[in-house]
Amino acid sequence: MSRLIVETPEALNEFVERELGVSEWLEITQGRIDHFAEATEDRQWIHVNRERAERESPYGTTIAHGFLTLSLISFLIKQIIEVRHAPRLTVNYGLNRARFPAPVREGTRIRGRATLLSFKELPDAYEAIFACSVECEGSDKPCCVAEWIVRYYK
Repeated sequence: MSRLIVETPEALNEFVERELGVSEWLEITQGRIDHFAEATEDRQWIHVNRERAERESPYGTTIAHGFLTLSLISFLIKQIIEVRHAPRLTVNYGLNRARFPAPVREGTRIRGRATLLSFKELPDAYEAIFACSVECEGSDKPCCVAEWIVRYYK
């Protein structure tokens, strides 16, 4: 996949309402899920107990935390777009909405897809809102959709 490279944040303005691209695939391993469980203190069995998940889960195996999938959006989007001459500070400003329409089973691969919804200049920053979709290989539904707000401070 080729990355979209823009020289400055202001150059993003010409890409509003356009799909920016798709990232490479990333495998979601049990090790990654376990590390996330430890970091967040969320050790629910559906994420970390493979034997029980095989017996009791409707998914037949462990699944990634929704928030793990969400947290990977910034990594996936960095594969899609690069601001070459970034401002002094780029900040994850938050989310307008996030949903997890489908599970991410352990061992499957995900990738990101991004569209720039809006871009505006603020007194001290530029604000970009990206429509992000995380796709799970072999699934018709995305496993995560979110509107992600990024601020590029001047």
